Amino acid sequence: MTKLNRWVKLALTGVLILSGLLVGLGIVEIGLRIAGIEYNTFYTVDQHRGWVLRPLVSGWYRSEGESYVQINSDGFSDREHTKVKPENTLRIALLGDSFVEALQVPLEQGFAAVIERELSSCQTLAGQKVEVIKFGVSGYGTAQELITLREKAWKYSPDIVLLAFFTGNDLINYFRIITKMTSKLNSFRELNPRPYFVFQDGHLVFDASYVNTDTYRSKVSWWNQAYIKIEDNSRILQVLHQGKYGFGNLLSQFFKQAAKQSSNVQHEQNFQMFIRTDDIYKPPTDPDWQQAWQVTEGIISLMHDEVIAKKADFAVVTLSDPLAVYPDPSVRQKFLQASGRTDLFYPEKRIGDLGEREGFSVLNLGPTFQAYAEQNHVCLHGFDNAVPCGEHWNALGHQLAGKMIASKLCEKLPSIATNQVQ
Repeated sequence: MTKLNRWVKLALTGVLILSGLLVGLGIVEIGLRIAGIEYNTFYTVDQHRGWVLRPLVSGWYRSEGESYVQINSDGFSDREHTKVKPENTLRIALLGDSFVEALQVPLEQGFAAVIERELSSCQTLAGQKVEVIKFGVSGYGTAQELITLREKAWKYSPDIVLLAFFTGNDLINYFRIITKMTSKLNSFRELNPRPYFVFQDGHLVFDASYVNTDTYRSKVSWWNQAYIKIEDNSRILQVLHQGKYGFGNLLSQFFKQAAKQSSNVQHEQNFQMFIRTDDIYKPPTDPDWQQAWQVTEGIISLMHDEVIAKKADFAVVTLSDPLAVYPDPSVRQKFLQASGRTDLFYPEKRIGDLGEREGFSVLNLGPTFQAYAEQNHVCLHGFDNAVPCGEHWNALGHQLAGKMIASKLCEKLPSIATNQVQ
C-alpha cells in the first residue's frame, strides 16, 4: 500500500468516526428534546449588579417546582410593563431575591400576582387599578436591590417601594467576608462576583472592585458570551452545564429520597442544606457579623431615605425562613437545643426594630406562617422535586404571603391615596 493510499484510508476512517459521533450526538440531542429535558441559562453577568436575568429568554424551569419562565424585555421574570404609569393606577415596585423572582411557580401563582388580585377588592382604592412590578433576581442582597431600585425601578414611577427581605440568607449576601465563608458550592450566583457597600468614615460607599477580578473578566469575554448562545440551542451542552454547576440540585434529590424514610431528627439535619449558618438567629458578637448587620441596616435606611425623597412610600416585608415555619414544632425545638439558640425570629424582630427607629412599616410574615403551618400540618416551603418543606415557597406559601401583604398595604393606602391626590 502506497503512502498516499494509507493517508486516504486514515482520512476515510476519520470521516466515518466523526460521522458516527455526530449521528450519535444527534440522536442524544433528539432524545433529550423528546424527553423535555432542558436547563436554560437564565442569568448573565452585569457590570453594575453582578448578574442579571437575560432579557427575553424563555424556557422551562424544573430544578425546584416547575414553571414556564418568560423573562421580560427589562430582564425580570414578569410580564411587560410600560415605563409611563397608566392613569388611575397604583404602582408597587417589589424588590427582592429569588422569592420575588419566583421561578418555582407559574407567574400567576407568585405572591406579586396575589397582591394585585387581593388589592382589587380594597375599598380604599375606589376603583383604582393596582400594578405590582417584580424586580427580583435570585441571589441578590440588598446592595444589589438598592442598585436595581436606582437603575430600573424608578423608571416605572412606583408609588410604593416594597423590599422583600429573606432572613435566611440576605444578611449573608450583604457582606463580603461572610459570603465567602458560607457560600453554597457550585451555585451560579455564588460563582459570580457581586457588588458590595462598605462603611468609610461613617458613610456607605459602593465597592465595585469585583469588575477587576479574573472571574468577572472571564464571564464578560466574547467567547463565554458566544458559548452561552450556543448552549441555548444544545440540550447536550445544557445537561453538561447542569452536571458541572448543579450538584446542589443532585443533593436536593438525594435528601428528598432520604426524607421519605427519615425521622424528624434527620429532617432537622437536612435543613443545613439551605440554612447557611445559625448565627443569624442571635445578636451578633463576632465583629464580622456586627459589621454585616451594620451594613445591612445602613443600606435599608439609605433605601428608605431615597424612596421618601422621591415622594413614594417605603415598606419592608420579612419573608419566612423554612426552618422557622416548619410545621412540626419538635423539629424546630431540636434545632434550637442543638444550636444553643433561643429565637428563630431574631432577624425579623431586628428589622422590625429598624423600621420603628427609621419610620417605615415592617411586616413580619414568619410568626403567622409558623402558626398556619403548624395548625394545618402543611409545608409552605418546598416541592416534590426538591427539599421537602425547604428552600422556596410553594404555591400555598405564595398565596398566604400575597394575602397578608395585600391586607397590610390596604391599611396603609389611605395616606398614600391622599398624597397622590395632592
